[in-house]
Amino acid sequence: MRDGKAGAIAIRMDRVSKKFGDYYAVRDLSLELKKGEIIGFLGLNGAGKTTTIRMLLSLLKPTDGSIHLLGSKVDSGNYKLWEKVGYLEEASYYPELTVAENLDIARRMHRIADREAVDRVIRKLDLDAHRNKKAKNLSLGNRQRLGLAKAIIHNPELLILDEPVNGLDPASVVEIRELLLDLSRNDGVTIFLSSHLLEELSKLVDRVVIMHKGRLVRNLTMDELERSLQKKLVVGGRGLAAMKRVLAEHGFACADTEDDRLELAEDRALDRPEQIAELLVRAKQPPTHLSVVTENLESYFLRTIRTAGRTDA
Repeated sequence: MRDGKAGAIAIRMDRVSKKFGDYYAVRDLSLELKKGEIIGFLGLNGAGKTTTIRMLLSLLKPTDGSIHLLGSKVDSGNYKLWEKVGYLEEASYYPELTVAENLDIARRMHRIADREAVDRVIRKLDLDAHRNKKAKNLSLGNRQRLGLAKAIIHNPELLILDEPVNGLDPASVVEIRELLLDLSRNDGVTIFLSSHLLEELSKLVDRVVIMHKGRLVRNLTMDELERSLQKKLVVGGRGLAAMKRVLAEHGFACADTEDDRLELAEDRALDRPEQIAELLVRAKQPPTHLSVVTENLESYFLRTIRTAGRTDA
């Protein structure tokens, strides 16, 4: 977690379950998110992400357990709570109204007296060129920007975002990332977001939560995640069979890769790759490639899901 973020709990889910008939969409989910933290919420389709988000937003009532946001229990009658919460589940808008008109309706719904709030959020989301364009004529990416603008126009303490960068081009993804980081670092806004862009998430979040078949299977800070990522020493050369023999003679186990290289996963190889190079050079099998490769978040996610699937079976 970034400095200065220890403190009050922004989201607390205590043994939350949601059942539809005999089917558990979410089962026994307990989770805490501290004020100012950014959490990445991951899972395959059907993992329970959308159900969880809808329970957080009081759109669905848990079958069991309790949810607290910013110290208040989530229930349908707690209207004051939503003055502090912004959300983007789907980019909703009035299609026949302009960007500015849509945002002015959002301003009035939040009872914001300052009319300049619309101009400020338009500038913040880089929507100036589209302010007088009807929402129905916006590109997917700019509709997403409009949805985000509506979510933050009232300066919420907590943002709940489902796929906030969906449809954005790479440059816009970076802009939204910087916006969310700024809200977290400088305004102390807590951000709970789901996304399929896993590598983008890794540049943004403080914590990763992975759901599978309605259950929480991982809850890691980015430091913990970094330590959990698998690392391999990848070696390439002209005589792979001979290189493999040399390494085996010195007790190093190798595996063949799909791109005609060798990989070693033992700590003693990862800790001293120069020793591997020296062994091969002395055996007259000099490597033409030598690098330590760390798995990315997408690979870790898929490996975690496979492991969880075997456990379920």
